Amino acid sequence: VQLQASGGGLVQPGGSLRLSCTASGGSVNWWNIGWFRQAPGKEREGVLCLNSAGSTSYADSAKGRFTISRDNAKNTVYLQMSSLNSEDTAVYYCAARRGNCSSTSDTWHYWGQGTLVTVSS
Repeated sequence: VQLQASGGGLVQPGGSLRLSCTASGGSVNWWNIGWFRQAPGKEREGVLCLNSAGSTSYADSAKGRFTISRDNAKNTVYLQMSSLNSEDTAVYYCAARRGNCSSTSDTWHYWGQGTLVTVSS
């Protein structure tokens, strides 16, 4: 499966942004799709994952602010982010894996190219 992440950009603090992860070569229903992010000088961290049973939240900072959803017709998984702050500035990646969701990035099999989110006034 190939993944294409998009939707990043510059957003003001308190604003919202929706990222898209579009899959080709396979259905998003067949995979666990996860969103990760990597801020400058920091390790990549899991944000949210969507499997066939629902969603799993990893980062405490994302709880209550970020949601993950899937559009089967568009073969796309979305990451809706709100109440953004400067600590959310990072390159956001989507990834796919079999089995269960995992917060360990090394266990994910396929990765999109990343999309940059910058939160700044």
